[in-house]
Amino acid sequence: MNDGARRARRHEKHQRTPLLLAISPRERTIRERYELLSIVNDILIAVWFLVGSVLFFTPQTTWAGTWLFVLGSVELLVRPMIRLTRWLHLQRLFDLSAAPADEPDF
Repeated sequence: MNDGARRARRHEKHQRTPLLLAISPRERTIRERYELLSIVNDILIAVWFLVGSVLFFTPQTTWAGTWLFVLGSVELLVRPMIRLTRWLHLQRLFDLSAAPADEPDF
Protein backbone atom coordinates (compact mmCIF):
# COMPACT_ATOMS: atom_id res chain seq x y z
CA MET A 1 0.00 0.00 0.00
CA ASN A 2 1.43 3.36 -0.97
CA ASP A 3 1.67 6.43 1.27
CA GLY A 4 -1.33 8.20 -0.32
CA ALA A 5 -3.58 5.18 0.26
CA ARG A 6 -2.49 5.00 3.92
CA ARG A 7 -3.32 8.65 4.44
CA ALA A 8 -6.70 8.20 2.77
CA ARG A 9 -7.52 5.23 5.06
CA ARG A 10 -6.48 7.21 8.15
CA HIS A 11 -8.60 10.13 7.00
CA GLU A 12 -11.57 7.79 6.40
CA LYS A 13 -11.18 6.26 9.85
CA HIS A 14 -11.21 9.69 11.50
CA GLN A 15 -14.24 10.75 9.47
CA ARG A 16 -16.31 7.93 10.97
CA THR A 17 -15.32 8.58 14.60
CA PRO A 18 -18.01 10.67 16.32
CA LEU A 19 -17.00 13.42 18.68
CA LEU A 20 -18.76 13.07 22.01
CA LEU A 21 -18.77 15.90 24.53
CA ALA A 22 -20.05 15.37 28.03
CA ILE A 23 -21.99 18.25 29.54
CA SER A 24 -24.01 18.22 32.70
CA PRO A 25 -27.82 18.30 32.60
CA ARG A 26 -27.70 21.69 34.32
CA GLU A 27 -25.40 23.16 31.67
CA ARG A 28 -27.63 21.76 28.93
CA THR A 29 -30.71 23.32 30.54
CA ILE A 30 -28.98 26.69 30.83
CA ARG A 31 -27.82 26.59 27.21
CA GLU A 32 -31.29 25.57 25.98
CA ARG A 33 -32.99 28.38 27.91
CA TYR A 34 -30.66 31.03 26.51
CA GLU A 35 -31.10 29.61 23.02
CA LEU A 36 -34.89 29.81 23.38
CA LEU A 37 -34.61 33.38 24.65
CA SER A 38 -32.44 34.25 21.66
CA ILE A 39 -34.91 32.68 19.21
CA VAL A 40 -37.82 34.61 20.74
CA ASN A 41 -35.75 37.80 20.53
CA ASP A 42 -34.99 37.18 16.83
CA ILE A 43 -38.68 36.61 16.08
CA LEU A 44 -39.59 39.85 17.86
CA ILE A 45 -36.97 41.73 15.84
CA ALA A 46 -38.54 40.44 12.63
CA VAL A 47 -42.06 41.30 13.79
CA TRP A 48 -41.14 44.87 14.84
CA PHE A 49 -39.38 45.62 11.55
CA LEU A 50 -42.03 43.94 9.38
CA VAL A 51 -44.97 45.70 11.03
CA GLY A 52 -43.01 48.96 11.13
CA SER A 53 -42.37 48.67 7.39
CA VAL A 54 -46.06 48.08 6.67
CA LEU A 55 -46.99 51.08 8.81
CA PHE A 56 -44.77 53.27 6.62
CA PHE A 57 -47.13 52.77 3.67
CA THR A 58 -49.54 55.45 4.91
CA PRO A 59 -48.67 58.86 6.36
CA GLN A 60 -51.14 58.40 9.22
CA THR A 61 -49.23 55.41 10.66
CA THR A 62 -45.66 56.56 9.98
CA TRP A 63 -45.21 57.69 13.60
CA ALA A 64 -46.13 54.22 14.93
CA GLY A 65 -43.88 52.61 12.30
CA THR A 66 -40.97 54.76 13.43
CA TRP A 67 -41.43 53.62 17.02
CA LEU A 68 -41.53 49.98 15.92
CA PHE A 69 -38.21 50.53 14.13
CA VAL A 70 -36.80 51.97 17.34
CA LEU A 71 -38.13 48.96 19.26
CA GLY A 72 -36.56 46.60 16.69
CA SER A 73 -33.25 48.42 17.08
CA VAL A 74 -33.39 47.97 20.84
CA GLU A 75 -34.06 44.26 20.29
CA LEU A 76 -30.92 44.12 18.12
CA LEU A 77 -29.01 45.45 21.11
CA VAL A 78 -30.55 42.74 23.31
CA ARG A 79 -29.11 39.95 21.11
CA PRO A 80 -25.44 40.34 22.15
CA MET A 81 -26.55 41.01 25.72
CA ILE A 82 -28.23 37.59 25.78
CA ARG A 83 -25.03 35.97 24.53
CA LEU A 84 -22.89 37.83 27.08
CA THR A 85 -25.26 36.96 29.92
CA ARG A 86 -25.21 33.28 28.90
CA TRP A 87 -21.42 33.28 28.80
CA LEU A 88 -21.16 34.97 32.20
CA HIS A 89 -23.74 32.59 33.67
CA LEU A 90 -21.79 29.54 32.49
CA GLN A 91 -18.52 31.15 33.55
CA ARG A 92 -19.85 31.65 37.05
CA LEU A 93 -21.39 28.19 37.35
CA PHE A 94 -18.65 26.11 35.80
CA ASP A 95 -15.59 28.34 36.05
CA LEU A 96 -14.88 28.19 32.34
CA SER A 97 -11.69 29.92 31.29
CA ALA A 98 -13.12 31.03 27.93
CA ALA A 99 -16.06 30.34 25.68
CA PRO A 100 -15.16 28.08 22.74
CA ALA A 101 -14.98 29.95 19.45
CA ASP A 102 -17.04 27.32 17.60
CA GLU A 103 -20.20 27.76 19.68
CA PRO A 104 -23.38 28.64 17.82
CA ASP A 105 -24.20 32.33 17.59
CA PHE A 106 -27.44 32.55 19.51
